[in-house]
Amino acid sequence: MKKTEIPEVLLSSGHKMPLIGMGTVAVPLPPSEILVPVFINAIEIGYRHFDSASLYGSEESLGQAVAEALDRGLLSSREDLFITSKLWCPDAHHDLVLPALKKSLQRLRLEYVDLYLIHMPARVKQEVEGLNFSEEDLLPFDIKGTWEAMEECSRLGLCKSIGVSNFSSKKISQLLEHATISPTVNQVEMNAAWQQKKMLEFCKEKGIHVSAWSPLGANGACWGSLAVMESPILKEIAAAKVKSVAQIALRWIHEQGASVIVKSFNKERMKLNLQIFDWELSTEDTEKIKNIPQRKGYLGEMFISKDYGPYKSLEEFWDDDIDNYQ
Repeated sequence: MKKTEIPEVLLSSGHKMPLIGMGTVAVPLPPSEILVPVFINAIEIGYRHFDSASLYGSEESLGQAVAEALDRGLLSSREDLFITSKLWCPDAHHDLVLPALKKSLQRLRLEYVDLYLIHMPARVKQEVEGLNFSEEDLLPFDIKGTWEAMEECSRLGLCKSIGVSNFSSKKISQLLEHATISPTVNQVEMNAAWQQKKMLEFCKEKGIHVSAWSPLGANGACWGSLAVMESPILKEIAAAKVKSVAQIALRWIHEQGASVIVKSFNKERMKLNLQIFDWELSTEDTEKIKNIPQRKGYLGEMFISKDYGPYKSLEEFWDDDIDNYQ
């Protein structure tokens, strides 16, 4: 099977990351007998970057797929892959980060991950599982202590690069006040209907790479929308270029200097999502895309409480990055 070569970005850590990653989140999560072949197919097609998280429940299936791909000679070595995982909120505390990463590594059957991210700038009680928590479970988030533990994981060689996810520019600035290792990546919601212009400018200035989750608007999620896939502007450009709307949307993100996390378990769409590197959008196309109405999809209301935790409002959680969220 012919595989697509994916360009890479050099992170501030000195390590390279493929500019397209395959997301491994699904609700409900398919069983491993379905997920493992999907991930192996992805490797055969050309995916080399896989985006996982302790929250997703897919680390074990991904680890099994990597082991099988190595056994079958689909990969020459572990170093051929770039694996991301993320620290979930019950473990967002100085003393819990290293044990949480070790558990992820055990599930992935790996000695290290290439990128480890703080999934959310939030903490909940340790007994919480997944997203099953109420406002009484919200706790203060120690950004300094949590990041110190992330740095220690990096020094131990358990992760090649460290970063954050869903952090506002203000929260990154707070983190940088104390950091000895800067975050290499901020993985955020970004698509043609939520273009993140200020975040891109801020992260570029700080040497932080932006990675886009929900690049197609997360239509299948309860908070997602058809703002990207049904955009008349993107449809018009796609028709003129004889491309899919998804390819136009992904190419636009690539041209903004960000990487993308795509998620499709359909083999043909998995292939099409990689075919965005040998053509360009015109200046006119880019100007049209700027006119797409902007609206944030994921708001994270579960982290907001007037009585518990650090965030009393969406504005406190997202800071100035929440403009136009209504």
